[in-house]
Amino acid sequence: MSKEHPYIAYLKKQAKTLMKQKKIINVRALDEIAKQNGQSNCTSLIRELDKNQKLKTPTTKISKIFVQSDDINLDNGDKKLLANERKDELSQGIKLNILENQKILASHSIDYSIFEPTRTGLKKSILDATQPVRTHFELAQFHCYSKQKQGSEFKRIMNAFFLSPTAILQTKMSLYRPVTKNGDPRMWFTALNTFAEASDQIAIIIFNQVPYLLNLSKIKLQNELQLPHSKIRKFIFEYTKQNNLIADELLTKLKILAKKPIKAIGQGDTAVGMSIERALGIEPNSCKQPDYKGIEIKSGRKNNNNTRSTLFAQVADWPNSNCKSSAEILNNYGYQRNNELKLYCTLSTQRKNSQGLKFEVIEDELHECHITEKDDKEIKKPVALWTGKMLRSRLHEKHSETFWIEVVSTFINGEEYFYLKSVIHTKMPLLNQLMPLIENGIITMDHLIKKNAKNNRISEKGPLFKINKKNLELLFPKSVKYNL
Repeated sequence: MSKEHPYIAYLKKQAKTLMKQKKIINVRALDEIAKQNGQSNCTSLIRELDKNQKLKTPTTKISKIFVQSDDINLDNGDKKLLANERKDELSQGIKLNILENQKILASHSIDYSIFEPTRTGLKKSILDATQPVRTHFELAQFHCYSKQKQGSEFKRIMNAFFLSPTAILQTKMSLYRPVTKNGDPRMWFTALNTFAEASDQIAIIIFNQVPYLLNLSKIKLQNELQLPHSKIRKFIFEYTKQNNLIADELLTKLKILAKKPIKAIGQGDTAVGMSIERALGIEPNSCKQPDYKGIEIKSGRKNNNNTRSTLFAQVADWPNSNCKSSAEILNNYGYQRNNELKLYCTLSTQRKNSQGLKFEVIEDELHECHITEKDDKEIKKPVALWTGKMLRSRLHEKHSETFWIEVVSTFINGEEYFYLKSVIHTKMPLLNQLMPLIENGIITMDHLIKKNAKNNRISEKGPLFKINKKNLELLFPKSVKYNL
């Protein structure tokens, strides 16, 4: 459902004109247009366009925060190194190889973060723990820099491993925050310069709470997976097997629960999830982290394939929004209902809702706007915005792995019970499809804001980003269904 590349649309238009001129079929016309653009056929041209699009993705800038700290002394040689750090993009061949390696890691549901050693960092034995690395460590429950105190006495040292085709070599990893400045998070791997050079892209993979390093610039994962004796191949298979153990464990528990009805806790749509989580021994909490050992659990009654499932909740980027809070949105666009000020509505890019609110996707931002008409002219006022990066990060955090459980509701002696019927197991959402699916109206968002009539307290249960169950495969292509 992603939006077609504008150049491909242009080529199709050219081909349509050529079809009429030469009275040939569409495939031949497309191939002729491709040859005019220096390619053997249409497939080859589209592949080349795809490669060019990938190459436009910028490589993350190198991090040199550590050189600004008072505990780092730079001599003339260091300053020369610093002046010669990478400023340009990586070469096309290396960049495409890295992207292909990342794709293979994702296909095996392997989570990772990437760092790039600098010339200065390799000499000084220092790496900045960048935000993506810190976020990865926290999500993996491996290390939390924000809770680590400053100073060498609080440095954490542990075993780590370098992954190569022929060996898995043990090293030491240190995580620390210096006393100077703000205690900017740092890390280091002993003998890193034997494994990587400056400008290499190194993936950190946390497996069984141990960090493993993979040099994405130097290896080709596709080749390694074909070699029976490759140590990298063995590691990937072990990682996948370990990941499946948790899913198998949860599936076994659900099959046991499916043997008898589960008594409902509460009422409404939330009752299903609450009841199943209670039966699994999961304590209720407001944490945004996944429910069961990294697996998110979504549950619903099996009676309507057109119901929407919540993907995640994410507030707007308030500092860059016109409205600075949910309260301000409610006050401006809410309605009175039963003596309460409420704003319960669904937003889509396809049409404005009854409150005049609508979505627009502009570049890589999602804009909520309020639309009114005056003198046959549309007046658009900005309300709030979300960055694509923010939404993709939230989706990845929430749904790297999900069990979508369907139940059948029944009443016994006037009380509701649930029979577990099936579960769809999804892993690794296609993050790049998120914004196109919003733009096409496949993913929508619900405001659930209200002001308490008694104490004037404002509560916001969302904003909830939702998708129709039948469209899950557009976002989660690798799914398996189990009948319970």
